[in-house]
Amino acid sequence: MADRQDTPAGSPVVFGDVLAPFADVQRIAVLRAGGLGDLLVVEPALAALAAAYPAAELTLLGTGAQHRLLEGRPGPINKVEELPAGRGLRAGAEDPAEYQRFVRRMRRRRFDLAVQLHGGGRNSNPFLLDIGARHTVGMRTPDAPALERTLPYGHTQHELLRALEVVGLAGAAPVTLGPHLAVTAAERRRGVQLVPAGAGPVVAIHPGSTDPRRRWPTERFGQVAKAALSDGARVVVLGDESERGIARDVVEAAGRPAEGVAPTLSLAGSIDLPGLVGVLAETDILVANDSGPRHLAQAVGAATVSLYWIGNLLTAGPLLRARHRVHVSWAMACGRCGADFSGPVRCEHDDSVVAGLPVRPVIDDVRELMARSRPPRG
Repeated sequence: MADRQDTPAGSPVVFGDVLAPFADVQRIAVLRAGGLGDLLVVEPALAALAAAYPAAELTLLGTGAQHRLLEGRPGPINKVEELPAGRGLRAGAEDPAEYQRFVRRMRRRRFDLAVQLHGGGRNSNPFLLDIGARHTVGMRTPDAPALERTLPYGHTQHELLRALEVVGLAGAAPVTLGPHLAVTAAERRRGVQLVPAGAGPVVAIHPGSTDPRRRWPTERFGQVAKAALSDGARVVVLGDESERGIARDVVEAAGRPAEGVAPTLSLAGSIDLPGLVGVLAETDILVANDSGPRHLAQAVGAATVSLYWIGNLLTAGPLLRARHRVHVSWAMACGRCGADFSGPVRCEHDDSVVAGLPVRPVIDDVRELMARSRPPRG
């Protein structure tokens, strides 16, 4: 194992082991596919790499959605390469020729360091070794090939902390424990245009999730919207094209506000990704399921109130509570067939595991956060 870095006298060790950095690193590849939430939860690790190797170019090996979010945006990532489908890297049917073309192109990049943040390594470690970086670090299950420096992979560790441990293998010490995403001036202008005019705080609601088991009932989101309106908030409902219907249900459940109060506004399906970033940058509080927009809201500075199943909270939920409140379902079995949620095999049912969470504590958290002052945007 590589030596630890010397810690200057009087400096506290703030997080885990940070090994000696590699010499002469100019090009770094980081493997982390998935959605926006998958990217944002490891953003502190990316920031740590950028701080440890300030002269290096960081390339994310990721997905199209991540590329669209990061393109032209200041931050630790300089370039995004979209992974080929299959082999556990990205959803879709594998094309062996496409895979080989991608590998050859990455080999020509001559990476000095490749970092695996994409799971236990059964599929991702062979890929990382294929691209031929001088040094490799990452995670490993017993059945995965070894990298130059590895950590054991376990399902119960929080993804943010796991990623920080991995980059510590490359000599990168943490610089933050929360995700950050720079908001462009154009996005801020778009956000101002989209949210309802007024003086009250902006409360956004995102009732969707790619996994239907993570969805809280829309009528309860509607009750939250109704309470926020009555307290003087401006309320918007967010979602993509597929979520127009549930967003409409939230608006209907919120009902008509008092005379002179702007009604709940649905933006579901009508804004692009820059518009979503802009709206969240203008949002004071987002109420949401466990989803990409919840991670995005936290990264641009909004407070959040979210609904989580305990397993997802342990691996990807917000770490702090002053501005990020969570309501947790402890359900450990499918309510229809009794399948054990702690097991490796998922049952066929999509019944919500958070449906039983009551609405009153959520409203209380929103009201308490509305009463707190928000730090200046910027």
